[in-house]
Amino acid sequence: QELRLESGGGSVQAGGSLRLSCVASGFPSRKCMGWFREAPGKEREGVAVMETFNDYSYYSESVSGRFTISHNNANNTLYLQMNGLKSEDSAMYYCAARKGYCDELRIAGYNYWTQGTQVSVQG
Repeated sequence: QELRLESGGGSVQAGGSLRLSCVASGFPSRKCMGWFREAPGKEREGVAVMETFNDYSYYSESVSGRFTISHNNANNTLYLQMNGLKSEDSAMYYCAARKGYCDELRIAGYNYWTQGTQVSVQG
């Protein structure tokens, strides 16, 4: 199995938008994929996760209504559309995958992680 960042990250003004994408290769169809972030001095936290076989998704309260997680089964790509970005969204973002069900936003159990991509929001 391979998990890699395809695109995303960058620097935007508050209120702006970014989209992250992550490609999973060689994984079973029944899997959970998600986005996590880690800001300086803070613990890594779950942002949004999705069970790719039934589209069940979970969002942190801090991003609910602003971020949207989605998955394209045809190209095994996970997306995170981030709208209405705030300075507190600034962090290193990671994509992760695990077989089977998500455990809500808990980080434990993810076997595969991408390198991080920096999201910086000014203003």
